[in-house]
Amino acid sequence: MRHHSRKLTTSACLLALVVSAVTLSGQYSLTVSKDRLINAANEPQNWLLMNGDYGSLRYSRLTQINRDNVKDLRMVWTLALGGMQDVGQNGPENETNPLIDNGFMYTSDGWGTIYKIDARQGNRGSFAWVTDPGVPHEGNTSRTRGIALWEDKVIANLPDGRVIAINRENGEIVWDKKMMTKNEFGNQERFLTAPIVADGKVLVQNGAGDGGTRGWVAGLDVNTGNELWRWYTVPKPGDPGSNTWKDDHNAWKTGGGGIWQTGSYDPEQNLYIFGTGNPFPIYDPQFRPGDNLYTNSVVALDVATGKMKWYFQYTPNDSWDFDEAGVFMLYDTKVNGAQRKVVGHFARNGFFYSLDRTTGRFLAAEKYVNHLNWTKGIDPETGKPLDYNPKLDVQLYNPEARALRGDGKKRSCPTWHGGVAHQPMAFNPIKNIAYGVGTEGCFTQNGAAVGSLGPDGGIDTKASQPRQYSSDLYYGSVTAFDAINHKVIAKAVTEIEVRSGALATAGGVVFTALQDGWIVAYNDETLQELWRFNVGTPLKGAPVTYAIGPKQYLAVQAGGRHLHPVNWDKLQNSSYLFVFALN
Repeated sequence: MRHHSRKLTTSACLLALVVSAVTLSGQYSLTVSKDRLINAANEPQNWLLMNGDYGSLRYSRLTQINRDNVKDLRMVWTLALGGMQDVGQNGPENETNPLIDNGFMYTSDGWGTIYKIDARQGNRGSFAWVTDPGVPHEGNTSRTRGIALWEDKVIANLPDGRVIAINRENGEIVWDKKMMTKNEFGNQERFLTAPIVADGKVLVQNGAGDGGTRGWVAGLDVNTGNELWRWYTVPKPGDPGSNTWKDDHNAWKTGGGGIWQTGSYDPEQNLYIFGTGNPFPIYDPQFRPGDNLYTNSVVALDVATGKMKWYFQYTPNDSWDFDEAGVFMLYDTKVNGAQRKVVGHFARNGFFYSLDRTTGRFLAAEKYVNHLNWTKGIDPETGKPLDYNPKLDVQLYNPEARALRGDGKKRSCPTWHGGVAHQPMAFNPIKNIAYGVGTEGCFTQNGAAVGSLGPDGGIDTKASQPRQYSSDLYYGSVTAFDAINHKVIAKAVTEIEVRSGALATAGGVVFTALQDGWIVAYNDETLQELWRFNVGTPLKGAPVTYAIGPKQYLAVQAGGRHLHPVNWDKLQNSSYLFVFALN
């Protein structure tokens, strides 16, 4: 056994404190190669990518845990992690799950500490190493949605705007790059996603669109961390799409389009497919007349060059906070009677969409939320809302649900947290059923004008009118959606919103986790509840499953809660990894 430790001096040193680094006899040394990641679905004993595979299906072929015996699941071990210091009541956005490679787990906490855990014994977990990269604990900015594996490296985005690569055998930092900066108005860029490595490039993105920055995706060399290319979600004047920002005060500079969730990768076409957030300011579309490309969109980039291949915009000139920065699932199935390569998406605007992933062409859409009134529906030819008018710079949609400047309060559905936001979805490729977890309900807001600083851009907060808003019919749901016939086939209601994610298995079970501490299992066709267990702390990490030898396990990572609804404040935040198995 060897122990390594370093002293942290200054952040300029870019050195990490390795709390403990242990070399274990018999440690599995096979690297996580490009081929293994492309074929990750063929290794159900492992969980090599945050969303299961490059297509983000979160589907496991393991069957030991099934509908008949899931009621016998028991906790077999748990392990306390760090990362809950100095986070305040809301806690860190620790919406992550461990990656598993042949009995070893890799995960992170809200302040960016990386853990390698030996889980090979089955009845306990122990740290192989813990690497603290020295993120300052400043404010309530701790956040993580996961890490990535590539060959002999663990790749992580940090809350202070750095990207690091760690040697996965000993926990030593290999390279460390600062990526996030402040714009000319002092607005700070931030990571809100896990990195993903595709074709030897680390793909990272700015998520602070709601903080008055422009979203972007960058490709880094996986061996050095050097930036190779960058693509912005909001075009500058003269770039393609810039004519959809028709204001006279350079709104593009703070235009939003942040990226909240890691995209999916099509290795056959070498395309990175991801969603973009709402334009900014969020609720005043008259501040930024036009369709506001490429916000509220799904975009496909060529990983080799960073050039856009195609896009599809869901809600032009949005004013409801309908980010489409969630997960996009890649699968092959029939749509409208024809076999297609599909991008499937539970959109935050309340519709499930199917697109052609080669061209981005719209194929079909259908409502999946219980309450929706912002539009009459989706045009079956164009995929645009039926009330979208290309001749208008400021869209009206349903005027009864669209609060523009000077309007009193108007009620809109779904809620601004509504539908599926960034929560990871799941897809059963055998049954062609997609599973979304999220929030149901409606909200009311007035039409509040946002002030401009003038032709050089920027927002004048002192000259902006106050936004007044409230929520109603606020609850959570799990939705099963038939991706061939495009219809909801089952829905389970939860008292509290679901902020974690979904996991589907070949055992006929769908798992999720709730803010009030419950881990829940459902029948994957009817969504009849089969089992639940309360761990006594808020859960935002999505469940994952893996196997050690013949035995299947379920793992859920805790850490943090969400502010809404405020009547669920009695649980304490904690940072734990919980593991379950059958007796």
